Amino acid sequence: MSRTFGTIRQLGYVVPDIASAITHWVERLEVGPFFYIERQPVNDFTYRGEPSEPEFSVALAQAGPVQVELIQQRNDAPSAFREFTNAGGEGLQHIAYWTTTFGDLVDRAAALGYQELQRGRSGSGGPDERFAYFTAGGHAGTVVEISEVAGRKAALFEAVAVAAAGWDGSDPVRDMTTLVTR
Repeated sequence: MSRTFGTIRQLGYVVPDIASAITHWVERLEVGPFFYIERQPVNDFTYRGEPSEPEFSVALAQAGPVQVELIQQRNDAPSAFREFTNAGGEGLQHIAYWTTTFGDLVDRAAALGYQELQRGRSGSGGPDERFAYFTAGGHAGTVVEISEVAGRKAALFEAVAVAAAGWDGSDPVRDMTTLVTR
C-alpha cells in the first residue's frame, strides 16, 4: 500500500488491439469477464492543460482485489495514452488509486511535485466521476491515476468485481453499457 495514495486498485494497460488483449487475458490468464465499451464517454478532457478529444475503447475486468483496464485509443488526439504509444509503449501505462476525496489526493500529488498529464470526467460526466493522471518522471507504468469513485462509477466498478467473483468462464466479453444504464 502506498503511504501517499492508498491501495492500488487498478492496472491500466494501453494496447494496440483491444480484442486481442481481451482474448489474452481471458484465455491465457483466465481473468474475466471483461465489460467492453467501444467509445468511452469522456467529458471536460484536458491533456497537459489543453483541451483534447481522444476517442478510446475500454474493457474492464477484476483480478482479485485489482481491476484490469484495457485501453485502445482510436484517434490521434493528444492524450497520455497517445504519448505512451508514440514513445513505443505498449502494456502497463498507469496504476490507479480510487478515492472519495478526489481534491485531497490531487492536492497531495501536486504538493509532492507530481506533474499533471491529463484530467477529465468519465462516464456520464457527473461531478463524482473525475480522474487525473500524474507523472513524477521515471519509467513506463508509473503514471499515477487518481480516480474519483462514487455514484454511478462506484456502482460500475462494484458490478465488475461481483461478476468476476462468480465467473465460470462463460460469456467472457460483455457490454459495459448494460452496467452503466442500471
